[in-house]
Amino acid sequence: MARKERKKIGELLVEAGVAKPEQVEQAVATAKSSRKRTGDVLVEMGVCSEEDVARALGRQFGMEFVNLDRLEGSNRINRKLLAEDIIKKYLILPVDQKTGNTMKILVHDPMDLDALSALQFRLGCQFVTLIASRGQIRRFVEGDKDEGSLLNRKSIMTASVNVSTDRSRDTSQDASLDRATASLDSDGTKATALEVGAATKLVDRMIIDAVQRRASDIHVEPMKEFVRVRYRIDGACKEMEQIPKKLQSSILAKIKLMAGVNIAERRIPQDGRIKYPVDGSPIDFRVSACPAYWGESIVLRILRPESARIGLLNLGLQQDTLDTFNKIIRRPNGIFLVTGPTGSGKTTTLYSALNDLNRPDRKIITAEDPVEFSFEGINQVQVREKIGLTFPIILKSMLRQAPNIILVGEIRDREVADIAIQAALTGHLVFSTLHTNDAPSAITRLIDMGVKPFLVASSIQAVLAQRLTRILCPECKVRDETPDPHWMRVAGITAAEIAGSTIMKPVGCAKCDNLGFRGRRGVYEMMVMNSEIRDLAFQRSTVSKLRGAAVRAGMRTLLGDGKLKVLNGMTTAQEVATFAQADIVA
Repeated sequence: MARKERKKIGELLVEAGVAKPEQVEQAVATAKSSRKRTGDVLVEMGVCSEEDVARALGRQFGMEFVNLDRLEGSNRINRKLLAEDIIKKYLILPVDQKTGNTMKILVHDPMDLDALSALQFRLGCQFVTLIASRGQIRRFVEGDKDEGSLLNRKSIMTASVNVSTDRSRDTSQDASLDRATASLDSDGTKATALEVGAATKLVDRMIIDAVQRRASDIHVEPMKEFVRVRYRIDGACKEMEQIPKKLQSSILAKIKLMAGVNIAERRIPQDGRIKYPVDGSPIDFRVSACPAYWGESIVLRILRPESARIGLLNLGLQQDTLDTFNKIIRRPNGIFLVTGPTGSGKTTTLYSALNDLNRPDRKIITAEDPVEFSFEGINQVQVREKIGLTFPIILKSMLRQAPNIILVGEIRDREVADIAIQAALTGHLVFSTLHTNDAPSAITRLIDMGVKPFLVASSIQAVLAQRLTRILCPECKVRDETPDPHWMRVAGITAAEIAGSTIMKPVGCAKCDNLGFRGRRGVYEMMVMNSEIRDLAFQRSTVSKLRGAAVRAGMRTLLGDGKLKVLNGMTTAQEVATFAQADIVA
């Protein structure tokens, strides 16, 4: 009798109504190129949750799904049946009571046959596997269920103080922290051992919590009577905690010690880096300490390796823009500029392009300040102003290395611009970023720097301007039957377009912290140089004339691209109007 073929994970998610067929197709293509699993890619895309994938895997393999976020699920866990080292090593949990020589084990990956075989050999008994999401099991294993999980916590501070006497912490680092806080307290008092321990646990848990919440930054800001902790999630800051002022010195010293900066120096800004393991993966943090009135303000920028390898398909480019993008980045020479304000995703776009172009037959060199993510096969150079290793010095050296592709982190002045243009004119493909509001402004910005107009006109191939806009949470968004006419008008959406599309609105649920939005996507405008635009650049024409020529050539504006995302039910007109330079009239 023929064996019944298992349904694929994508089919099961579509049947469950949590994913659309086109989203699954896109995820399958991305999974093949990135060597990830389709379910993981769908989670990264924000299409579904880890729990949705775990439920689908349970149906795929005929396994019972256990929801550890519910009391009836968590009460089934019986940790006494297994040693803690086995639970943590394999990230599993024993369920219910052992029956004879058979034990029930809660796993997150039924396809990891090697681990299951090793586990069965070590346990010396038979076991039945049940399934839960990796995140739920990890949180339970780390004890968050017992201590008040940071994801469901009453307070970061409460969780930290409760476990501040934990003797398993790194005593060598705590000893350094003890010495540091003894001399760092601004009011002349010495931090107690309890305060040092509380600060140590608090910082560790704060970092883990921020990563799990998909934050891009952690802001630790001393105020007059407390220390404010905020996360930037999907571009918006959210206050998470107010920590007692007496812990300020211990917290700042702990972070600076981890970042490898001078913990005694509080008068000047300092920059450092932290590598910290979260969920078994090392995460990089770029740390900036800046003197402020009530104490040093510290920001930890979370650098996720997967964000740099998101892939061109997941950037949010419309298909026609993506096709043009792929043609431009495969040209043998010229400059491709990505513009936008800080935090608009320029680095992610360029890294995605380089990752796509990174082949053994191409030599790629980058000059970055700083190098945020490392790529195998790409020569990356860190700018070091203190020793004279500047962008111009690196670029001049690059050209003697016979590269095919050059990435300049940012064009900041005429010298860097001149060298980049000369590189483009001598047969190199150059990628770089520029801080301008839109694509046509990049032309006038370079000319204002002092670059000769004919060099700008002849070297630039295309300019991509971008913003990041929040997208609606797929778990809770609903159809907007009565869209706000003001925001529809601002976004340029007509009544006829509303009637023929699916306008959605945010609601809020546990998956998105009741914000109604989860994740961000790019809004783009791509200006490809043609003869008319080159002539206008040579004539030093205004931005409005350049924009008009670009639109006539087929450029879709930031607002136009955002409008399509609203009509597709991906985001709201208000979000697009806020980030895409719409003329907002109250």
